[in-house]
Amino acid sequence: MSETTVGTSDVGILDLLRKLGPLSVLRLAELTQVTATAVRQRLVRLMAQGMIERGAEKQRRGRPSHRYTLTEKGRRQTGANFVDLAIALWHEIREIKDAEVRRGLLQRLSSRMAAMYADKVHGSSTEERMNSVSAMFADRNVPFVVEQIGRLPVLTALACPYPQLAEQDRGICSLEKMMFSELLGEKVRLTDCRLDGAACCRFETN
Repeated sequence: MSETTVGTSDVGILDLLRKLGPLSVLRLAELTQVTATAVRQRLVRLMAQGMIERGAEKQRRGRPSHRYTLTEKGRRQTGANFVDLAIALWHEIREIKDAEVRRGLLQRLSSRMAAMYADKVHGSSTEERMNSVSAMFADRNVPFVVEQIGRLPVLTALACPYPQLAEQDRGICSLEKMMFSELLGEKVRLTDCRLDGAACCRFETN
């Protein structure tokens, strides 16, 4: 299991924490009907993946009691499937008849997304920034790699971050290209696309 892959049993733990808030080992063992030892093993694994964190709760007597809560990464992992809403919103964008208005909206969306990710992208060179983008998407279980093709690094998506949207309209590729341009600080072009039959999508700088 990779660092960013969450097993089925672990998802159950995350979902309980999402629904009920901070919980102790004993309470989680009771809810999942497994041993406290098994729960601790899952919690250690989830903490190592950055999905949950442990906090101490003071008791009137004795040692503090520990409670486990979701981190921001854990909250993204659970209860965050907004695909239907995203597809509906994307259809509304496509319905905008004025091409200039539609493009302006896409540009604002790409800028907003780039601003959300900006603090995770570092480096003085294009290759270093591409590696940051690759690591950022790996954190979301979307495989990206940085390849050296010719003299320039190429950001390659081995799987689409937005597969349901891409199947509806390749305009999502334009949005992604705009976002990468802002994150990398250079104009980016999509040289290969899975929607055209390519094995993967490749983004190159000019």
